[in-house]
Amino acid sequence: MASYLVTGGAGFIGSHLVDRLLKMGKKVIVIDNFDDYYEPQIKRDNIKTHLDNKNFTLKEVDIRDKQCLEEIFQSNGISKVIHLAARAGVRASLKNPFIYEEVNIKGTLNLLEVCRRYHLESFIFASSSSVYGATDRIPFLEEELGKPVSFYAASKCTGEIICYTYHHLHHIPTACLRLFTVYGPRQRPEMAIHKFTRLISQGKEIDIFGDGSSRRDYTYISDIIDGMMQVLDKRFDFEVFNLGSCQTIELRRLVSLIEDSLGKKAKMRYLPEQPGDLPITYADVSKARKMLGYAPKIKIEEGVEKFINWYKDRH
Repeated sequence: MASYLVTGGAGFIGSHLVDRLLKMGKKVIVIDNFDDYYEPQIKRDNIKTHLDNKNFTLKEVDIRDKQCLEEIFQSNGISKVIHLAARAGVRASLKNPFIYEEVNIKGTLNLLEVCRRYHLESFIFASSSSVYGATDRIPFLEEELGKPVSFYAASKCTGEIICYTYHHLHHIPTACLRLFTVYGPRQRPEMAIHKFTRLISQGKEIDIFGDGSSRRDYTYISDIIDGMMQVLDKRFDFEVFNLGSCQTIELRRLVSLIEDSLGKKAKMRYLPEQPGDLPITYADVSKARKMLGYAPKIKIEEGVEKFINWYKDRH
């Protein structure tokens, strides 16, 4: 049986994708280095139920280690690669851009350099809505590549360019997926919905950068996984797709939804806007709808309630 290789497969999005693939009877190889960007045990817990599954293999490997990547490809019949491994976080990238260059750029280059010597059915690269940067064109269309305003965004732009170059030179069928603020169970603890839920439930202050009027396109995890599976079911030469919810919500309204679900009022501290933050993200998914059949189902009100129910179950 051909294998699916999922880099970053123990993380938030990766572990949900692995769940879906294994449920479908696919053979899955996960690469994850369990770095300390957040508590590694969280990621281990994400995949612990799969450790005894005969179709699941875990490789504790860093994508910066090209030799280890080569050995994985040599010993496994890998047909599809879903590259989710990355150093995440816009604000953290302003403090230490070099780790983002090493992981997101060099790591992606290492992986593609190995992939080019093997016959792949598809290579999927997880990009980000942050690549659009400061653009006046709302909603965001795939044909536009904005001006990145954080090094994280710049590293994802560079990753897309490297993917296209390797597709052009080595004919690797490739899809780049621009993901719009994914949330849901297992969300990283520093992301807004998770962080706000934790702090409000503990009676602690939450920081609001700016006046709370910024808007985001929040996308529930199951909609993202649906989109990824639709991409995996098809073969493309090279395509870029937005995967978002097609709706935006103001930050103040998001806090209100969390307050309502928790039954507690937030203590808010207003701070200056942060460098690297965007005033709005908003996906135009007409291309994904037409070519993939992508149709996000979970509205933000339902998604926040689902997340908080998950959070309460674990606390």
